[in-house]
Amino acid sequence: MIRPLLVIVGPTAAGKTRIAIKLAEELNGEIISADSRQIYKGMDIGTAKPTIEEQARDRHYMLDVVNPDEHFSVGEYKRRVEAVIDDIWNRKKLPIIAGGTGLYIKAVIDGLWEGPQADEKIRKGLEEEEKEKGRGYLYSKLKEADPETAERTSPNDLVRIIRALEVYHIEGKPISHFHKANAFEERNYNTIIIGLTRDRKMLYRLIEERVDEMIRSGLVDEVGSLLKKGYDEHINSMTAVGYKQILGYLKGRYDLSEAVRLIKRDTKRYAKRQYTWFNKDKRIEWHNVDDINTGALASDIKKRLKL
Repeated sequence: MIRPLLVIVGPTAAGKTRIAIKLAEELNGEIISADSRQIYKGMDIGTAKPTIEEQARDRHYMLDVVNPDEHFSVGEYKRRVEAVIDDIWNRKKLPIIAGGTGLYIKAVIDGLWEGPQADEKIRKGLEEEEKEKGRGYLYSKLKEADPETAERTSPNDLVRIIRALEVYHIEGKPISHFHKANAFEERNYNTIIIGLTRDRKMLYRLIEERVDEMIRSGLVDEVGSLLKKGYDEHINSMTAVGYKQILGYLKGRYDLSEAVRLIKRDTKRYAKRQYTWFNKDKRIEWHNVDDINTGALASDIKKRLKL
């Protein structure tokens, strides 16, 4: 039986959490986060996790899953989310995946090629290259070997950069080739994908306001607390936008105003990459957040998913 699934995507600060909560209340749904940073415990302010009040309104999943120094793969996300979806269905509710990490969402609804086992010799060799040649060297290699994967990977995400280069070394072909070749043709879900958009100038203004609010809410203290626990800039989670820049400030590389400027700049760049990723998926039905009538949208979804 093909079961219903609602997916809500869009760039950071587009309003995904707010719309997901409203639709969950209208559709008897529960929300599954598709955010590769919200999985980390103790990283709340900088990842814009749903507040305690928002989580109290509707049940949320895939928040605070692992510690910041634990590796968490796309395949692990897929496996956990599939179990959550089954649980939500079994309780006669609608699973709603909401988030901006496109690869997480694609893995769940289209399948995933997990590739060869890790080769520690290759990985250590690549890590040594990055140390010797300088930060960004491996990313430049990835852009040459697999520009498609490089486009959807942050230059700071060394874990995924090394994995993509490792696959290229082992298989002789880019990881993007295998993801395309091994995507499932038959979908397990009756899926509606709602994309949220805003006027670009408005989105950038909201990003700037959100960053200012993060600073007021204690982002510097949050990053400082993570540092005291031993989570330093060498781990993948701390390369996230917001955390990386505040780490630079705390280590004396620049002042706080420069850190804030960098966070705003890099968040806007991230939003642009998200748009680029999602715009390639022609299944997405785009809605301007300011024009959405959630009641009417929920009624349409109910009919189409036969809820």
